[in-house]
Amino acid sequence: MLSGRRLDLLDPAPIDIEIEDIAHGLARVARWNGQTTGPQAFSVAQHSVLVEAFCGELKPDWPVKWRLAALLHDAPEFVIGDMISPFKSQLGAAYKSIERRLQQAIHIRFGLPAELPDLVERTIKRADRASAFFEATQLAGFGDAEARDLFGSPRGLSPVRLVAESPDAAQAAYLARFGDLLATL
Repeated sequence: MLSGRRLDLLDPAPIDIEIEDIAHGLARVARWNGQTTGPQAFSVAQHSVLVEAFCGELKPDWPVKWRLAALLHDAPEFVIGDMISPFKSQLGAAYKSIERRLQQAIHIRFGLPAELPDLVERTIKRADRASAFFEATQLAGFGDAEARDLFGSPRGLSPVRLVAESPDAAQAAYLARFGDLLATL
């Protein structure tokens, strides 16, 4: 990692995980494999900030630790990248195991339980799917009906207008949100 840490992907140690490495990597990983409109990709860092904001809308009284979990929901992608869901499912159990171990190490590193409660996971997934809907329709060329079929309607959330940020801006926004959340833990 740029921090100088060496992260074992098969046996990740929480001590080897730094938020700066996560933010740097996620800001440079493109959602939709880069198949989006505009001069730059919509990054996983931007997506993560949006998912965390949606969780705040869905659960305004949520403890800060669950908001932090939402921000970190795709954090393993800082080292393994973002693959489209149909491809992930074809890779099967080995990929999911690596991703799960990374997520658990990340959670432990930042004071979260290795495994999140089911209700927290479901809420984050709902926000994740809402973000995917807006990304699909605004950036990835999907029609509303197709996006609704794949991701559902983003009920109970304010509509957003998405514009892809530069990697540096996405990284700064991710780190700022992480700092805000950590300050209130």
